[in-house]
Amino acid sequence: MTPWNQVYDPFGNQWLSTFVASLPVIALLGMIASGKIKVHIAAVLALLVAFLVAVVAFGMPTDLAVRATILGMVTGMFPIGWIILNVIFLYRLTVEKGWFAILQQSVAGITEDRRIQLLLVAFAFGAFFEGAGGFGTPVAVTGAILIGLGFSPLAASGLSLIANTAPVAYGALGAPVQGLASVTGYDPYVLGAMIGRQLPFFSVIVPFWLIWVFAGFRGMMAIWPPIAVCGISFAAAQFLISNYINPWIVDIGASLVSMAALVAFLKVWRPAQVWSSPALRGHDPSIGYGEPKPASLGAGVPGDLPKVHVGGRTASSQEILMAWVPWIIVAIWGTGWFKGIVNPIFSWKYEVPGLHNMIMKVPPVEAAPKAEAAIFNFTYMSYTGTGVLFAAIISGLIMRFSPVRLVTAYFETIWVLRYSLITIAAMLALGVLTRYAGVDATLGLAFAGTGILYPFFGTLLGWLGVALTGSDTASNVLFGGLQRITSEQLGLSGILMASANSSGGVMGKMIDAQSIVVASTATGYFGQESKILRFVFWHSIVLACLVGGLVMLQAYVYPFSEMVIHPPANLAPAAH
Repeated sequence: MTPWNQVYDPFGNQWLSTFVASLPVIALLGMIASGKIKVHIAAVLALLVAFLVAVVAFGMPTDLAVRATILGMVTGMFPIGWIILNVIFLYRLTVEKGWFAILQQSVAGITEDRRIQLLLVAFAFGAFFEGAGGFGTPVAVTGAILIGLGFSPLAASGLSLIANTAPVAYGALGAPVQGLASVTGYDPYVLGAMIGRQLPFFSVIVPFWLIWVFAGFRGMMAIWPPIAVCGISFAAAQFLISNYINPWIVDIGASLVSMAALVAFLKVWRPAQVWSSPALRGHDPSIGYGEPKPASLGAGVPGDLPKVHVGGRTASSQEILMAWVPWIIVAIWGTGWFKGIVNPIFSWKYEVPGLHNMIMKVPPVEAAPKAEAAIFNFTYMSYTGTGVLFAAIISGLIMRFSPVRLVTAYFETIWVLRYSLITIAAMLALGVLTRYAGVDATLGLAFAGTGILYPFFGTLLGWLGVALTGSDTASNVLFGGLQRITSEQLGLSGILMASANSSGGVMGKMIDAQSIVVASTATGYFGQESKILRFVFWHSIVLACLVGGLVMLQAYVYPFSEMVIHPPANLAPAAH
């Protein structure tokens, strides 16, 4: 069978080809934003639009399109659907036995101020899970915790999405950086260092932005010292680790530094007035939705052992530790050393017949024709979702659930999440199909034609890639080569623009449909995705434009790429 060459301008008119290529995402976001079509139906309809665009407009052979769609669906379920299914299963078990209430209140025991709780949970703790697991894990976990603390579904969903931005480029133990290196040919250390000269600015901005959205400007300024401590400590660690150690442990290291710095600061500082309301400032349409029950706060004092009340008594230190154990197991499961142990044994690489190496990327997307691999890496044991499942089973037995009850609870969770799982599978199928059809590359070429403004629009290309695919890694793989080729043609630094693809992409994470569905599912706000999208959309746009402005400065005013540090090669982990 002869490989099929991708076509990037099927109509011989770049404007018309770009418009047709954008129809799937216009259809998807339009249907979700309207609020009149259920999100799982919108996802399936958008996938149908993408299939028609790929086959009819771009000339992709039907059998290739079918195989790419199926590969995307499977990719949607593993690892992403697998994560959300098991996170919610664990969540439901711990809620039923009261463990989750202990975890929630242990956070509340550090501080009763809702703004600082957001810094601890949504930003710092979320960054830890982004670094350890990625792929929706941080939004699922932090959204569930915030709901338990009494935040409204919209607040828990939207604020978790906004917070999960600055850490994304180093998520899942540096997977986006590794993906970017694989398609550009640049050293991952150089790319990681360059990204580390872009994102720290936003690691400082995002915590302020997060609290501003929640509590308003005055509410933010009233606690600016702990916000600054949280953001600056994270940014400093992010810069130092990415430039002087390696890009794999950036998020884990920076999040631990940030949490430690914030907790230590709270020993000597308290807000003049405790912000006790968990509701968003202004109109919140999710108030009362699903009748969320705010957790009763413990009487903990910053710096003291949190006093968690369970059934009228104070939880012991052992009970607090046990409540955190399942989530600690999840974090350990995502580490590189564990993957290095289990992946050589428990993994399966499946080359999709009739699709693997049967599609050719051609210039100008690639310098020379290049076959597109289609391999499903089923590393089932090291999946974060598998770690969550093991944690759930172990915790369930410790909590004295019967094996029968564990099984029935799991099937109950599947039933509750049935529409979410359909949505996630359809979303990933859309992203994979448009990638193999060259549809996304057509959109990228439109951005590449912006000349002197390319540093700005090239950054937005990364944002678009994540908004389309739901993954900074996928966006880097999709557009990384294009960024290098275009920047070199324009006399710009390829390292700068490849890194900008990843840095700009992090701001698209909050509006990609996959992340919104994960957030809505974790917070019990499923079916209201249009409200979440409208809540976060303009924040995503503005922050992405700010990243683009920074990259413009780096390209034309202060060439950071000339200062990139080359850390010692012996620091590279064997797993990568």
